[in-house]
Amino acid sequence: MPDVIASGLRVLFCGINPGLYTAAVGHHFARPGNRFWPALFAAGFTERLVSPFDERELLEHGFGITNVVMRATATADQLTREELQAGGKRLRAKVRSYKPAFLAVLGLGAYRAAWKQPKAVIGKQDERIGDTLLWVLPNPSGLNAHYQAKDLALVFGELKAAIDGCEEIRKDIDRIYTINKMKS
Repeated sequence: MPDVIASGLRVLFCGINPGLYTAAVGHHFARPGNRFWPALFAAGFTERLVSPFDERELLEHGFGITNVVMRATATADQLTREELQAGGKRLRAKVRSYKPAFLAVLGLGAYRAAWKQPKAVIGKQDERIGDTLLWVLPNPSGLNAHYQAKDLALVFGELKAAIDGCEEIRKDIDRIYTINKMKS
């Protein structure tokens, strides 16, 4: 599965690993019933419901997609702890290279295993990778019965609000810097 990635993204969304259907069609979160694309739209990340086949459009909005583990499986529970931890190391290197503002890991169990953080919860994490903030979201797979579509939209919306807040603060800092520079 090729990443949808560029330097300086607002958010790099990180799935656990590709499912078999997703790998077969070559597009992220492509299995019918996966709720990633509807959750992005419902939370305001996209202006329309984007199809997995149009995934590269995300780059225009400053968003990208990767995975913790690149090996395709029928279900994420077929991955070993060692694969998740090795994937976490590769992901950290990727984040250091591409420097997104946020890394959003889609799957609490995968985050806990890859980062060795057994008590992590959904939401903003204390750890950072360089300047990149870490955020954990639920796995949007249709197999995840713990979160209904409306619940996914809410937690994705919390990330969107955090991103928008950070961007406003950055704009304020830039304005203050510009004003102070003009006074000098």
